[in-house]
Amino acid sequence: MAWSRYQLGLAALMLLTGSINTLAAKWADNFSAPGCDGTEEHKFQHPFLQAAGMFLGEFSCLPVFYLLLLRDRRRADPAPSPSPAPSRPFAPLLFLPPALCDMAGTSIMYVALNMTSASSFQMLRGSLIIFTGLLSVAFLGRKLEWSHWLGILLTILGLALVGLADLRGSGGAGHGLADVITGDLLILLAQGIVSIQMVLEEKFIFSHDVHPLRAVGTEGFFGFAILALLLVPLSFIPAGRLSGNPRGVLEDPADAFCQIRRRPLILAALLGNVGSISFFNFAGISVTRELSATTRTVLDSLRTLLVWALSLALRWERFHALQIPGFALLLAGAALYNGLHRALLPRRPAGNTGNSGNGDQEEREALLGGDGADADRG
Repeated sequence: MAWSRYQLGLAALMLLTGSINTLAAKWADNFSAPGCDGTEEHKFQHPFLQAAGMFLGEFSCLPVFYLLLLRDRRRADPAPSPSPAPSRPFAPLLFLPPALCDMAGTSIMYVALNMTSASSFQMLRGSLIIFTGLLSVAFLGRKLEWSHWLGILLTILGLALVGLADLRGSGGAGHGLADVITGDLLILLAQGIVSIQMVLEEKFIFSHDVHPLRAVGTEGFFGFAILALLLVPLSFIPAGRLSGNPRGVLEDPADAFCQIRRRPLILAALLGNVGSISFFNFAGISVTRELSATTRTVLDSLRTLLVWALSLALRWERFHALQIPGFALLLAGAALYNGLHRALLPRRPAGNTGNSGNGDQEEREALLGGDGADADRG
């Protein structure tokens, strides 16, 4: 069935804003500017400040949710209708544990982005399906099908090739080998934490039938509030080689604002990151509802390809041939895990299965290891 203009617009918005999110963060990292007190020019490496900005973008989904809710109420039929079945009351504190996981995972990923290339960063995030698949078996009692296990295996092989490409210099443009290895390992660690977040969301939040925009916005509120408070103690904790500021601490907000004042384009990159994550979450949720979770997975894979192509075009990294089969394996793994192979199989007649009526509904529900309501978050 042909897509409408609205559906095409949503798909394009998701692809564009998802790519801008990663590229804007890397663009900010590539700037150099003097800091406070006349310190010499240095890279803008402030991962925790950037993570706080990302949560601000998520938090902006909350007013969008209330605007949509207000619109729906105005459109509602004023005629009396039977009372709906009682639903569980909204409990904001349910979002605190996944928000803490999101905060930790996002902060670690922004630290890693300073150490590796944007394309490797995006590709290695495909490891999420490995952790979420295994955790869903252990804690949610799910039984994975053969396609899930094969998808996980292909993803592992793809990650190995992408990591090997980084070791041979692809991701190391402007970085030492030790930084590249550390960055890649940190990305994998972050995906493990994010998978815990997704399992918590699956087990506790989505069983309460919470609207995805409300879920993302509430987690964004908790993440932004907590991380904004943590910026103070983080500015006194020594970080060694993980630090990119003159004081050698985990985060130095004062140094970041001084650099922004001297290079206003840094602010443009940060605002691009904040704005893109907000529109990306909205577009991703809308694509899942209007089209399918499978379509969302395909668009997310295309986003990785677009980030890779633009990073090469901007000469932010060097091309390595191993990235091609690595990306292909990651794409194939995500496709199998998220059920894209079913679209290629012949459809069974409706009379041959008692579950055929649920096919469209199942297609619109994201698998735990897919893009899901986590919506990438960055």
